[in-house]
Amino acid sequence: MLFKNPKKIAIYSILCILTVVMNITFTFLVNYLRLPLFLDTVFTAALTFTFGPVPGLLAAILTWLSMCIYYDGFNLFVFCSIAEVILIWLLKPEKKGKPEFIPKEKIMIYYTGIAAKLMLLYIASALTISVLGGIIDYISLFFVEEYLLFSSVVDIFRLGLIIHNLPVIAVNILARIPINIVDRFIVIFGGYFISLGLLKINAFFLAPDKPDQ
Repeated sequence: MLFKNPKKIAIYSILCILTVVMNITFTFLVNYLRLPLFLDTVFTAALTFTFGPVPGLLAAILTWLSMCIYYDGFNLFVFCSIAEVILIWLLKPEKKGKPEFIPKEKIMIYYTGIAAKLMLLYIASALTISVLGGIIDYISLFFVEEYLLFSSVVDIFRLGLIIHNLPVIAVNILARIPINIVDRFIVIFGGYFISLGLLKINAFFLAPDKPDQ
């Protein structure tokens, strides 16, 4: 059990804090470079792939709280991060043994299965985050004070859609799709490969002590 293992609690806590720091760092870097991306959940995805939904949800909420404090404002987009964690938890590739123990004739099937599951997760994530983000954007227009004062990477796509007289909520959703096609690909596949490194770190620090000779 997690709560009966202080070493595991310490490692999970450190990795969770590092995840928050890296999420914020990526967010600032994207804003500084003016990239049409979000990239604020890459490490949350990696943590969820590795350790499951609880550390992932904790990292998502802490990242959101940190950003709210820094910008001295409130937003509802934490629900996008929460949705991402839940999707990864439900659709992530299952761990069925180590590749080195899989027969050579089945190794291609093994990796093809992982790629297919990640692709399904990527598509589901891109669609879900686009729709949910658009709905949150629409709701925020009415309920979040001074929301219109904040700029977003979505604005450039939104302006191109507004001239076609589409409903506001449709504009908010459609404007996110081009961004999330790229952004979620990086988050899902990048997060998965980072998680492979986290698994090795976890195995190294939690390996049972060897008995004295």
